[in-house]
Amino acid sequence: MSRLVGQIWAQSRDGVIGVDGGIPWQLPEDMAMFREVTTGHPVIMGRRTWDSLPVRFRPLADRRNIVVTRQNDWSAEGAERASSVKEALDLSAPDDTWIIGGGQIYAEAMPYSTVLLVTEVDITVAGDAYAPAIGPEWHAVDTPWQTSKTGIRFRILRYTRD
Repeated sequence: MSRLVGQIWAQSRDGVIGVDGGIPWQLPEDMAMFREVTTGHPVIMGRRTWDSLPVRFRPLADRRNIVVTRQNDWSAEGAERASSVKEALDLSAPDDTWIIGGGQIYAEAMPYSTVLLVTEVDITVAGDAYAPAIGPEWHAVDTPWQTSKTGIRFRILRYTRD
């Protein structure tokens, strides 16, 4: 069986994944799914994503936290530093690994990825971080829309590559 390299994110209708270092919606069902999917696996994120995590959640529990940064002297308790997405993936091998953000890291990891787990959030919101383009080589099974306990409609799509 080959190694899974997955990307996981939630995005608004127009591709927004973040604003001012945070997520611009409350979707507890998505957060629960994120925790369930990534627990027990290495997670790779950019330094700004690491910084955006509430201090009480850093490092993400029960996951190997690998942070991609060009800052050679960067360090944080509970995190491993990598200088590139490729280096981070090499560090996490041979384990199934999840890329958890942000936008630049998702885009750089796309060629290595085998699965995309995308929560589509049925809202329009201003943002400053965006999901990468999903090319025509990716296909998802259509899934039904659900309504969060916060009242927001969403659906979770699992993309695989041809």
